[in-house]
Amino acid sequence: MKKLLLVFVLIFSQWSFAQTAKEIIDKNIELSGGLTNWKLLNSVFLQGKVILGVKDEYPIKIYQQRPNLTKTVLTINNKETAIEGYDGTKGYAMNYATNKIQEYPSYTAESFDNDFIDWENKGFDAKYLGKEKIGDIYCHKVQLTKNVNKNYYYFDTKTYMLLKEIKKDETLLYSDYKKVGSLLMPFRIESSSVKKDGDFVMLLNKVEINKAFPSNTFKF
Repeated sequence: MKKLLLVFVLIFSQWSFAQTAKEIIDKNIELSGGLTNWKLLNSVFLQGKVILGVKDEYPIKIYQQRPNLTKTVLTINNKETAIEGYDGTKGYAMNYATNKIQEYPSYTAESFDNDFIDWENKGFDAKYLGKEKIGDIYCHKVQLTKNVNKNYYYFDTKTYMLLKEIKKDETLLYSDYKKVGSLLMPFRIESSSVKKDGDFVMLLNKVEINKAFPSNTFKF
C-alpha cells in the first residue's frame, strides 16, 4: 500500500510540475500582451546602440519580419553597414577577416517568435525547476526541452516578465520593459557566452511594431 501511495505521489508531483511550467509560460504571455496580440505581430523595428567589449559603441538598427526575415545594421564611421541577415533564402554575415559581407549556405534562420509561444505545438516539453534568484529578484525557472536541446527561462515571480534565458551557446538578460502598442518588450538586452567573443549590451531607444518594410529591406 505504501509503495502504491508513493507511486501516486510521484505521478501527481510530476503532473503538477508540468502544469506549473505551463501556467508560468501562459502567465508571461498573458501579462506581456496576450497570445492573440503576439500572433498578430508581423514585424519589429529596433533602434538604439550596442556596446561591444568595454569601449566600442555603435548605433544599431534591427529589422525583423515573419516568418524568419532579419537584418542587423550598425553605423560604423558614419556609414550604415549590414552585418547579418536572412532574406528568406540566403543567410549572410560580416566576414571580419575580409571586412566584407559573405553568404553562408549553412546559415540557420531563427524563428520570429520565441520558443515558448506555442511551445507544445513546436514539440517542446516543459518542466518547472523551482525558484532561483537573478540578482535580487526571485524567478520561476522553466526548462524547455526538444530532442537533446535544453533551454532555461527565468520569469520574475511578481511580474512574470522574462529576465534571463540560457541557450546552448548564449545567455541573455532582459530588462527595462516598456509598452509598445499592446505588448511589453525589453529595452535592454545583454548577451554573454563562454568564449566571450560575441558579448554585447544593447540599449534600445525606439521599438516599432507591424511596420511595412520596403520589399528590398532584407536583401544584401
